[in-house]
Amino acid sequence: QVQLVESGGGLVQAGGSLRLSCTASGRTLSTYGMGWFRQAPGKEREFVGLITSDGVTVYADSETGRFTISRDNAKNMVYLQMNSLKAEDTAVYYCAQRQPTRGAYNSNMGYDYWGQGTQVTVSS
Repeated sequence: QVQLVESGGGLVQAGGSLRLSCTASGRTLSTYGMGWFRQAPGKEREFVGLITSDGVTVYADSETGRFTISRDNAKNMVYLQMNSLKAEDTAVYYCAQRQPTRGAYNSNMGYDYWGQGTQVTVSS
């Protein structure tokens, strides 16, 4: 069974930075694209960004220039670096394993394994 685990969330002041981490037990992630999603209170889950197995990144328009996704295959880790955080970034952040046969890269349906999320709270 694949289990994804996110970490690194917490409370941060507006303008600050956080780095989230995602790892897995039961699977080596190096051959999979990995996505980041977030869900804010009262809103639907939305796509944040994706890193492919080859290290190519794609971001939602709202995150361009502030968020960076990277991966360290030797450590079986995927990261989401978030800079210049805003109150609107407050959400539970999830990592997920890409499964192209199921759906589009920016859709929940395009991923087959999910972590339980880590809370990010940005204070104004």
